[in-house]
Amino acid sequence: MMYVPPAFREDDMEKLVAFMRANSFATVVSIVNDIPVASHIPVVVTVENGVVKLSGHLAKANSQWKSFGLGETLAIFTGPHAYISPSLYEKKESVPTWNYIAVHAYGLSQVITLEDAPELMDQMIDEMIETYDSDYKSQWDDLSDHFREGMMNGIIAFEMTVTRLEGKYKLSQNRSHYDQSNVAHSLLQSTETNVQSIGAAMKQNLETDGESLK
Repeated sequence: MMYVPPAFREDDMEKLVAFMRANSFATVVSIVNDIPVASHIPVVVTVENGVVKLSGHLAKANSQWKSFGLGETLAIFTGPHAYISPSLYEKKESVPTWNYIAVHAYGLSQVITLEDAPELMDQMIDEMIETYDSDYKSQWDDLSDHFREGMMNGIIAFEMTVTRLEGKYKLSQNRSHYDQSNVAHSLLQSTETNVQSIGAAMKQNLETDGESLK
């Protein structure tokens, strides 16, 4: 479970799904023999009848897949982040911190193999190609059956049905409007993309809050 103070909590599923899709290289965590293990992989995020699902694959040699279906799986999606200096606050007796956006998805994962479910394996591969490299689809279709089957036999696919989402948008919402505006303005002046992105997220959050007060 992620520590999320109320000021930073985000529950809007559409917003969380959009963030997950935009930052879909996830850290997938599960427990193997009482030890937490993690893999860093791209996933496809879909929504069916209001239910969020994640799909992807691991190398067959990666034993983490053996834990799928035995307990809960956690997928961590992270985005931009930036150091926030206390010099940017109106009150000088303040502490340094870090702003960031993260989404945790928890759920149950189902193992998919070419031998047991060839149609589901084909669907997973097609969704991955469509999401990450649609121009590759014609080349994939032209490959020999022997090569494609060899590749798919070397991986274990999975589909994870998400049972709960936790969103944390730590954007200085616990500070005054002056502090938030000053921090956002400062971050937007940075030459670093990550830092700029947090500044833009803060600016958008301030504008959204301003609209809600009208």
